Amino acid sequence: MGGRSYLSKLAQAYRFQLQHRRFSPKPGKQINFGSEDDGDAVPTAGISRPLSDILKDLNKKVPDSLLKGRTEPSGFSLKYIPWHTLNRILNLHAPEWSGEVRSISYSPDATFVSVVYRVTLYGTDAEIFRESTGTASLSDTSYGGPVQKAEAMAFRRACSRLGLGLHLYHEDQE
Repeated sequence: MGGRSYLSKLAQAYRFQLQHRRFSPKPGKQINFGSEDDGDAVPTAGISRPLSDILKDLNKKVPDSLLKGRTEPSGFSLKYIPWHTLNRILNLHAPEWSGEVRSISYSPDATFVSVVYRVTLYGTDAEIFRESTGTASLSDTSYGGPVQKAEAMAFRRACSRLGLGLHLYHEDQE
């Protein structure tokens, strides 16, 4: 899926209206996502917003159209948000966010790798960060490397600690 159409799908899924936000490519002009006249404009919910507004946007339920599913070897099926989708959502709602790998460590028996990842959000009034871990088996090479898998898991979990995709962890309780 191309970058432009993917961004349009993401924006449409959130029914995002730029005219009600601070960012606008031209005064008085409304962008219709997916149209030919939106050019290469990158929609954002507005740079320099209060942290509470950013967190409110991130705590919204992520549309099912952006979720992926997989079945574990045990037969348990789960839904998740791919790391690249989380990245786009953060770029959309918190364009001044940052992320970093804080540590990579291997188990003593060299069978697992664990990654600690930090996501930081910057608002006009404050900044906040959350860290989380991800672990992957060194023998699992089905898709990407083990460090890549552990990093993606840690990134998704850190995002959920900020409310992004947190609803997926509570679906069974609803």
